[in-house]
Formats: sequence, C-alpha cells, structure tokens
Amino acid sequence: MKIVDNGLTAKIFTELRKSGPFMPYDEADINIALQNTLYSVVIYDEDKPIGAARLVGDNRIAFFIKDVVVLPDYQGKRIGDTLMKQIFKYIDQHACEKAYVGLMSTPHKEGFYERYGFIKRPNEDFGAGMVMYYKGGNNK
Repeated sequence: MKIVDNGLTAKIFTELRKSGPFMPYDEADINIALQNTLYSVVIYDEDKPIGAARLVGDNRIAFFIKDVVVLPDYQGKRIGDTLMKQIFKYIDQHACEKAYVGLMSTPHKEGFYERYGFIKRPNEDFGAGMVMYYKGGNNK
C-alpha cells in the first residue's frame, strides 16, 4: 500500500465514487473543487487507487471531511482508518483549539465515524445536520 498526500485527481475522484451511492460531477467542476481542497489523500494498492478522502474549509476554525471512499473489495482492511488518520494529521497541524470538524456520513457508515469522536445528530445538544444539492438561482 502506498499513501499519496494531495494526489487526488478528477479521474481518481470519479472512478472511486462510481463504487458507491455518490453524486456524479463534471470533470471541470471536480478540477475546481480539487484546486480549492485544503488537503487530500489517496491510498494505492500498487498502481490502483483503492481509497481517497479530502478536506475542505477555512484551514483554522472550520474543517469538513468530504469524499471518504474505499473500494468495496478493500473495505474492512483498515484503509478507511488510514485515510482518517492522514486527515487528522493535517487537522492537528492547522486547527485552532475547539475547531469545528464536520462530515456527512453515507447511510449505515455512522459507526465508522463515531470511532473518531463524531456524534450523531440530532441529539439533545445539536440539531439535525442538513444538506442540499444546489440547483442555481433560488434553488427551486
């Protein structure tokens, strides 16, 4: 296994995301998103990308973990754990005290993230997490 920091490309992003229930995006949009990514990590089995993750945010107070993907044949082999450790190594170097680190889990993967201290919402302290897929204009 090989770990490559900041090596995520539009091709790798697209290919890995085909393995799950992820929204497809145009290559031009992916390239802009990757240019604005704080940090990314890709894990290879020889020359084959088998997992990736990226981090977006303001690089101090707010971080959002995005696009954590491990190919199905490699799940359960600590690839996701390695991705998260690399993400947190970056956060440790840049985050201020009490920085916000968020993510939106795919269905039934919440337990994986709870191992890293993430909490399910809603609960008595926090409201439900929310998301929208922007359609332009007023999003109607």
